[in-house]
Amino acid sequence: MRRKPGEPIYLKRHMLGLTLAVVSPILLPFLYHRYIASLSFDTLFFAGLIIALIGGIALYFTYRSSAQNEP
Repeated sequence: MRRKPGEPIYLKRHMLGLTLAVVSPILLPFLYHRYIASLSFDTLFFAGLIIALIGGIALYFTYRSSAQNEP
């Protein structure tokens, strides 16, 4: 099956990276709260925001060249 012109390329690694970027802001603060130390809601919220921001920037710089549209 051929892609249409202008259709972006999505590989398995793109989907894995996106899944990690979506799940990690929720899962990492929760696991820290559960197994290491108790955290307040504000701390969990801001930690999730920071992790999401870092994950989004990492995805952008990592996959922007391989996910661009073909001419």
